[in-house]
Amino acid sequence: MQKLKGKVAIITGSSRGIGRAIAERLARGGASVVLSSRTKTALDEVVREIQVQGGSASAIALDLRLPDAPARLAEFALKTYDRIDIVVNNAGATKRGEFAQLSDEDWADGFALKFFGAVRLIRAAWPSLKASSGSVLNISGAGGRTPGAAFTIGGSVNAALLSLTKALAELGIRDGVQVNTINPGTVRTGRLQLRLAEIMKQKGIDLLEAEKEFIRSPSITRIGEPEDIAGLAAFIVGPEGRFLQGALIDMDGGSTKTI
Repeated sequence: MQKLKGKVAIITGSSRGIGRAIAERLARGGASVVLSSRTKTALDEVVREIQVQGGSASAIALDLRLPDAPARLAEFALKTYDRIDIVVNNAGATKRGEFAQLSDEDWADGFALKFFGAVRLIRAAWPSLKASSGSVLNISGAGGRTPGAAFTIGGSVNAALLSLTKALAELGIRDGVQVNTINPGTVRTGRLQLRLAEIMKQKGIDLLEAEKEFIRSPSITRIGEPEDIAGLAAFIVGPEGRFLQGALIDMDGGSTKTI
């Protein structure tokens, strides 16, 4: 059953990883999906794959760090499909490293895409979301609730997204817009492969042992898959998840140990 039939969903950072998996899952659910990232060739590949599977998809290549880009994305969705029902803010990667070695530019870049890109897109899409009783889903991260020394920028940006979610959820009650966040833990993406490569080099071990080491260190059940996050996203923005409002849901294999 296509529970999202007739809905239009914007997914940022959707050329690969979690964003791509969410786009594909929502398209299978019947939604027309609007994809965005900086890489046109990768976006075109995802659009073709969705269309081959019988779904509806369009894409626009944008750098959402630029102040006018989120509004252009919302305008593109409205021009293409005449409505916006769902916004999934997934775009954004932040630099890891020692605090003293992180520059002002590193911090500004971290907030520019993942936080301000989300703020601007939500603001641009809000009138349409209000008209359609739509849904906003932010993809934040476990670091927003469990900060770490090597992830000071990412943890700070993620924590800001959690606060934004709670604030907009209250506004959403008035305006009829659902607002929630998923906090993924370690998920098998390109960024994870780079971190595993570092462990392999440091410890002189192979990939399988590096994965085992990665799981042992924070004590988690396993490394997640993009499809894990996509399944939860589809539930939240679908009819069964409508009672969720202002929820900050950890999907991290148990890495978040705090209450």
